Amino acid sequence: MLVATGAAVALVLAGPWVGAFRGWLRGLLAGRFGLVVNASMAVLATAAVGAVLLAIRDRRAWRYAALAAAIALAALSAAVGASASAEANAVERFHFLEYGVVAWLFYRAVRPARPPADLSLFVLPVLAGVLVGVADEGLQWFVPDRTGEVRDIAINLAAVCAGLVASLAISPPERFQIRLTPEGRRRIGWTAAAAVLALAVFMRVVHLGVVIHDPEAGTFVSRYSAEDLRRFARDRAERWAVEPPPLTLPTFAREDQYLAEGLWHVRARNAAWATDVGRAWGENRILERYFAPVLDTPTYFTPSGAGWPALQRADAERRAAALGSHAFVSRAEPTPGYLRMWPKPVFWSVAAVLTAALAIFGGVSQPADS
Repeated sequence: MLVATGAAVALVLAGPWVGAFRGWLRGLLAGRFGLVVNASMAVLATAAVGAVLLAIRDRRAWRYAALAAAIALAALSAAVGASASAEANAVERFHFLEYGVVAWLFYRAVRPARPPADLSLFVLPVLAGVLVGVADEGLQWFVPDRTGEVRDIAINLAAVCAGLVASLAISPPERFQIRLTPEGRRRIGWTAAAAVLALAVFMRVVHLGVVIHDPEAGTFVSRYSAEDLRRFARDRAERWAVEPPPLTLPTFAREDQYLAEGLWHVRARNAAWATDVGRAWGENRILERYFAPVLDTPTYFTPSGAGWPALQRADAERRAAALGSHAFVSRAEPTPGYLRMWPKPVFWSVAAVLTAALAIFGGVSQPADS
């Protein structure tokens, strides 16, 4: 267990440095980054499959089937989770391999020294994968230039499942029983409770938001209330006047999520300017009312500041007014549905009930065999 835990901690803590190394490698390889990473992953995956085939000496039929299932699951996950960016897909394949190794290490760690094994042999590595994924994505959300989201946790979990199935092909248990032992029940219950609680905290911090309706600026979503955004704007205006945000991204630092949300709207405004002046004006109005310090202060994304020159702003206002009044709805989220508008009392009630039920499940002794 020490080796598996150490590897998981190393994977999580390496996140910011991996991002910096990826940026350096992308610059070094120019347009060949995706090709080189994909080729490297193909070589590693082929070597891993070859090693598994060499390890299969008995019970060949179902172990070959398990290996084929792991390959199919990996291919399906790659197809379902693919994005329009070849580089992003290459990076995801690297993470897939990482989490497959994590699954293998936890599988070895929880495999009992004496047979038979029970369901905890399969459940515990999956739960460990959830905890590692939450920690990994949570740290990525915390640092600049990285994005942590629940979608990536799901992709990582698919990698864990594929790695677990491959682990069965490599080193299947000698004997297996479906019924949980008291120790297996306890470990599943408490680990599952920890995983649910960690995932709930992650969702609350990263993904739960509110809808802000402003009769002058329009409707948009945020992690914060309108009053919170106004308070943050006053705070950043005072703080950044003395100590502005850095113009280059540090490898490891705490990301200012107020600034990050403001840059959502800057990107959306800039993208809409050439084709949809009304939308660009709507995003600019949100920026002026709730993210004014982001407009007035140079940042790593806007070295010259994000505010429009007076002539451009006047032109945008005039052209938007000519389009007529309409209810503006911002679409500045980095991905649709990134923020969920779930009622927080209901969310926490469900999370608390699930956590308590799993903890109770782990704490209840299983009746002894008669």
